[in-house]
Amino acid sequence: MSTASPPADQLLYTPKEAAAVLRYGRSTVYELMAAGVLKYVKQGRCRRIRRSDLEAYVNHLEPLPH
Repeated sequence: MSTASPPADQLLYTPKEAAAVLRYGRSTVYELMAAGVLKYVKQGRCRRIRRSDLEAYVNHLEPLPH
């Protein structure tokens, strides 16, 4: 099993790949998807997250106050 991150030019990510990119657990990514916080597309039974949606999610994270 490889722990390498997917290529940066990849357009669609599996939840597992998105978790690796975000450095989150896979179940956390599924929870964000279920809550509608992280957008995804679905083709059949497959869920994929667009790179642009990952970037939008990260850009909207609020930093913690110091």
